Amino acid sequence: MSWTFVFVYLLGCFTTFSTIRVIFQLSRERDNRNFTQIVAQHGYISKNYTVQTEDGYLLNLYRITYSAKCDGEKRKTPVLLINGLLASADCFLDAGVDNGLPYLLADSCFDVWVGNARGTYDGRRHITLDPDRDTAFWDFSVDEIGKYDLPATIDLVLHQTEQPQLNYIGVSQGSGSFFVMCSEKPEYSDKVKVLIGLAPATKHTHAKSVFFKKMVTFIRDYQNILQKLGIVEYMWKGMLDPINLLCQYIPEMLYHIISIIDAPHPSSLSTESLKMVLTHFPAGTSIKNIVRYGQSLKVDRYCKFDYGPEKNMELYGGDPPEFNLSAVTVPTYVFHGKNDGLVDTIDTEWLVSKLPNLKEFVVMEDPLWNHLDMVINRNISSALFPKILKYLKLYNDI
Repeated sequence: MSWTFVFVYLLGCFTTFSTIRVIFQLSRERDNRNFTQIVAQHGYISKNYTVQTEDGYLLNLYRITYSAKCDGEKRKTPVLLINGLLASADCFLDAGVDNGLPYLLADSCFDVWVGNARGTYDGRRHITLDPDRDTAFWDFSVDEIGKYDLPATIDLVLHQTEQPQLNYIGVSQGSGSFFVMCSEKPEYSDKVKVLIGLAPATKHTHAKSVFFKKMVTFIRDYQNILQKLGIVEYMWKGMLDPINLLCQYIPEMLYHIISIIDAPHPSSLSTESLKMVLTHFPAGTSIKNIVRYGQSLKVDRYCKFDYGPEKNMELYGGDPPEFNLSAVTVPTYVFHGKNDGLVDTIDTEWLVSKLPNLKEFVVMEDPLWNHLDMVINRNISSALFPKILKYLKLYNDI
């Protein structure tokens, strides 16, 4: 055995050991702070509320009550932000203090509220059901999020602020569920001054992301088998820890993963944002909700969950009905990225053609702007926020 071989062998062992040691060290140091703790680190003060929905789900709702950069009187009309599929309130903070929408809005003296959907780690509680034992907890899709979660959240915000209306910013599913709410409970349109939809998700007939289409199609086609195996929760927090930890060690790996899930956009994310994403994503949802997205690939309209012919007849009296997009009477601004791999331009143009009070359809100037850029792009403060601020000011008095 040559000394060269021994040296290479020992170097390999040392490198492997060092890598494992680093991964375990990263595991111990993983950022587990919640929303209030993260914003507090940057000098913001926030509060946590619990929303109880009509069907018993308990959701965390956060409110930023103080920003040192707000040098005037706080605006009366609150702003509610709701994130997309597999994302939580915390994900809005991942772009950092200079680009995260909650920070930017609070700095502009808005009363900022950030909500969560059922099934995320911030919405994984119920007054009677145990998410770890009761499969009934996971019997929901975006249909229930829109019908129950958003109305309850809006009511709590309006009750706490004693205001008749709020402003709403929804990302992806956060907008899609808003449309569901307006269709199912049209009176809630009167409780919202303005809707800003960032890459709103309805139908996905023309989605480009091969990964997204393969993933939701597989879950859709094998739903019955998954149910028989007792698999009802999807992408819960911590599920991807081994991959996340490797990405912490090699941040470029996460960028490539995001490029596959959505679409490539070189230099769109800072290294710090990449590391923050790992602590909050995925946030979790139900298998049924993923099935719902699988159904949206093959139906060229925005309609309710498809249970199959027999149950559809029982519940709907026929095929799943379309959501009534004409009920979205709120003044609406829609933002879209040309490079969005999940919500294609054709599907977005179909959506805006159905909205009765569309004020502007904004296509981002950056031709590589993709779906996730709406939340974590390093240039949100300059490329996205100025227009959001402009539209909010049109409908808000001090």
